[in-house]
Amino acid sequence: MSSNAAPQPAPAASRKALSVLFSSTFAFTICFAVWTMFSVLGVPLKTELSLNETQFGLLIATPVLTGSLVRVPLGMLTDRFGGRIVFVLVLLVCVPPLYLMSYATTYAQFLVLALFVGLAGGTFSVGTPYVARWFAPERRGFAMGVFGAGNSGSALNMFVAPLVIGAFGWTMLPRAYAALMLGTAVLFWLFSHSDPAHRAPSAVGLRQQLSVLKDPRVWRYCQYYSVVFGGYVALALWATKYYVAEYGFDLTLAAFLAMVFSLPGGVLRALGGWFSDRFGAYAVTWWVMWVCWVCFFLLSYPQTQMTIQTLQGPVSLHIGLNSTVFTILLFVVGVAMAIGKASVFKFISDDYSDNIGAVSGVVGLAGGLGGFVLPILFGALLDITGVYSSAFMLLYGTVCVSLVFMHYSYQRAPRAGTELTGTV
Repeated sequence: MSSNAAPQPAPAASRKALSVLFSSTFAFTICFAVWTMFSVLGVPLKTELSLNETQFGLLIATPVLTGSLVRVPLGMLTDRFGGRIVFVLVLLVCVPPLYLMSYATTYAQFLVLALFVGLAGGTFSVGTPYVARWFAPERRGFAMGVFGAGNSGSALNMFVAPLVIGAFGWTMLPRAYAALMLGTAVLFWLFSHSDPAHRAPSAVGLRQQLSVLKDPRVWRYCQYYSVVFGGYVALALWATKYYVAEYGFDLTLAAFLAMVFSLPGGVLRALGGWFSDRFGAYAVTWWVMWVCWVCFFLLSYPQTQMTIQTLQGPVSLHIGLNSTVFTILLFVVGVAMAIGKASVFKFISDDYSDNIGAVSGVVGLAGGLGGFVLPILFGALLDITGVYSSAFMLLYGTVCVSLVFMHYSYQRAPRAGTELTGTV
């Protein structure tokens, strides 16, 4: 056999896999920063456009809608044509609307441009199957966790955006992000690779790819992901505004404290992948939900002033979380959600190794729709109740539903020590 016919050496394949992993993670980090840019940009725009809380919620959530809806088709295109070309095209398409945003003057214009900018969020369902296929099954959980750490782009946005807005005004931020996306597209193309063997066979049609929707396991994973990812995106978008309104902080300090939640919620996703490889996706997801349940219960309690009648007369008490305790609890939630996002996709990599793109697109769609709907509901609840912590009351309810759902959807295998299996 000639040397040309010999299989590719393992070290070369490993180097390519690592190059794909790191270039994809970098590109996704930038995309996520752009996807969540309104978490900071929306604060000055709320004042400039005189928006109420519901309108503000819709503005910051609009990019999430597009990024969610395109995840299924982008995942399917990745299965068919490969992740490299699809990723680059999405990066390039986002550049013009980003630049044009600096010239927008009305609420409607911002909403329309935000829909196009939201395409950046769809890169998750491109990078997930693209990265996963470069690694062996026993390492996919960790690899997808590293890629998913690109969620920390929301923390990058919270660090960079206030500095840019403070120094040059809000119009400079979309221009800077447009240049950043263009440069990222060039760097990604230079350092990524393609492997035709990773593409789905041409004989696999649209109907076959969408057949996964008939599997009840897919819908369970959608529900879990709508909590751990949808909740993460919603809080990443809402946290800066919450600090400004609830505690009276300025934009820079509020964004910095919000970053305490967003950063671990992104970078620790790799740890979640490792935990899932080691202990199993179900056990990790179960404990994540319980941690979130406890934290959201505490975060839900509103600032309360009580007067108690005693023998010595009335005594006034104030019950509520100060900014320090609030930030600590939010940090714990960020860590838990980071681990949970990885554990849910460990389910997918185990059960759908041949159709990761389509399934990750469907599950990513559900998570993204959660990230779209929740900020709008946060704003509507605030307009109705006037209670800022009502956002956490809603999240507490969603976690309760998840715990009940997980309890009745899974049972222990009859003769296994720690193995858990799903019931259909």
